[in-house]
Amino acid sequence: MSEATDSAWMERALELARRAAAEGEVPVGAVVVKGGVIIGEGWNRPIAAHDPTAHAEIQALRAAAVNSGNYRLLDTTLYVTLEPCAMCAGAMVHARIRRVVFGAADPRAGAAGSVFNLLQASQLNHQADVCGGVLAEECSTLLREFFQARRK
Repeated sequence: MSEATDSAWMERALELARRAAAEGEVPVGAVVVKGGVIIGEGWNRPIAAHDPTAHAEIQALRAAAVNSGNYRLLDTTLYVTLEPCAMCAGAMVHARIRRVVFGAADPRAGAAGSVFNLLQASQLNHQADVCGGVLAEECSTLLREFFQARRK
């Protein structure tokens, strides 16, 4: 993928992250793309859904699986504004996501290289290509401003 293409899809993920923030959720958005088309998208909803698994990536994976009629999401790329956690990275491995592109690194819980690298663990039966730092400043700023406002 080209840098411009990655940035364009990350812009959509940022729109979804802003939607999460507007709903009082941690601003994370995600899209699953196959063949140049979004097949699933989501934003953080654990508070509204009363569901600890309702992360943006899980929402996007669920929608993509329904839209494609298969839980195996072969030949797809998942774009997410924050580096995936272990739960989400594990789901991506099970779904056989080909490529994961994230914006801001998560030095506390990131499972795509910051703390763990589950997406490329040779012990698992699938590895994804990983590209971090796409629109990192925009993604980081959105998160930082959200948490600063909540502390006030």
